[in-house]
Amino acid sequence: QVHLVESGGGLVQAGGSLRLSCAASGRTLSIYAMGWFRQPPGKEREFVAGINWSGSSTTYADSVKGRFTISRDNAKNTVTLQMNSLKPEDTAVYVCAKAPGNHYSRYDIMGQYDSWGQGTQVTVSS
Repeated sequence: QVHLVESGGGLVQAGGSLRLSCAASGRTLSIYAMGWFRQPPGKEREFVAGINWSGSSTTYADSVKGRFTISRDNAKNTVTLQMNSLKPEDTAVYVCAKAPGNHYSRYDIMGQYDSWGQGTQVTVSS
């Protein structure tokens, strides 16, 4: 069983940056695909970014493409989401998730992830 913990959230002004981290305990993440999702207030959870086991393949939601970067450090058992040029509509609880496989053709399907963190709040003020 893997335990995922997100950190790095907070309050930032529009145009600012935040760096979220997802750390794992109980199991190595190095052989698994990972994803970041977010849940804006009053809305459904939505896909943000996904990465394969090695970090060689990444994919993003159109709403964050060019502003967010997902990466991983398998030696440190962490996955990171660098968020730049933040907008008020990026306000949400951000959650990392682990998939049972090491790569997928799509990363936006929530049902293919088998472990989820509790999330970290990101608030972007205008």
